[in-house]
Amino acid sequence: MVASPNATKVVKELGYTTITTLDHEESFKLGERVEIKAVPGSPIGPTLTENGYIIKGLKSDKSIYYEPHGYHDDSIKETAPIDVIITPIINLKLPLLGAVIKGQKTALQVCKWLNPQVILSTAAGGDIDFQGLLISILKADGTVEEFSELLKQNNLSTKAVDPQSGETIELSLV
Repeated sequence: MVASPNATKVVKELGYTTITTLDHEESFKLGERVEIKAVPGSPIGPTLTENGYIIKGLKSDKSIYYEPHGYHDDSIKETAPIDVIITPIINLKLPLLGAVIKGQKTALQVCKWLNPQVILSTAAGGDIDFQGLLISILKADGTVEEFSELLKQNNLSTKAVDPQSGETIELSLV
């Protein structure tokens, strides 16, 4: 298990014992096959920022950037290009609070920075079943199709994909 300092506390309580904790800009190599680098991700309090991750195949030289909340720190610009981004491409909003999951605008910006071949949607894509009190006021804003059009309007060749839960997808990367 590779985790942020905050997530390490959680997974220890779940019974995990082999945990590599990464602070921002720290890396972990799994043999000579994969490198995982922690980068600044989503703010989760006034003084705490969670991790995003860059996962790189050391033999293929292919890379993935993962940030599940749509908060992309300027420092990731230096990692360009990235082959695949996994992040929200729609917004999830709460009245008066605004976006709790950032999508359209920040996903477009990170695509401009990192020039990925593919962006995979998280947060409200596929067949997620939301339940609870907040769900009645949570509002999704945007679609994968609208985001694909934004990519075209900005002369980006990135392909937007909305993966369905439980389905395998194959990405043909150059």
